[in-house]
Amino acid sequence: MNGIPTEYLDLFADEVRAFAFMATVMADGSPQVTPVWFNTEDETILINSAKGRTKDRNVEERPQVALAIMDPADPYRYIQIRGKVVEITTDGADAHINALSHKYRGKDYVIPAGQQRVTYKIRPESVSQ
Repeated sequence: MNGIPTEYLDLFADEVRAFAFMATVMADGSPQVTPVWFNTEDETILINSAKGRTKDRNVEERPQVALAIMDPADPYRYIQIRGKVVEITTDGADAHINALSHKYRGKDYVIPAGQQRVTYKIRPESVSQ
């Protein structure tokens, strides 16, 4: 993945169940942080959520986000990424949450009745460790 130091690429592998802590910006300018499952596609980080949640409303209005991804084997090893949500889509979002659920829990994700899933594609702009 472009911009990610080689020594941190392992945190992005599907075999590693590292969590990302995603920060979005509320309407009043305050931060909102949520632990999330993630994976990657090409040069983007993919996050999945339910339409209408706080982070969903935030990224619709303010697409700048920050992520902290912690090594599950060593919490003192982490990488910070600031970037922009460059695409928001419901197309394939149900399949995406199932893929993430298999990565993190080893089974399908049960989508509550009436819930619409959404996938965010985040383009990293700044990386630090």
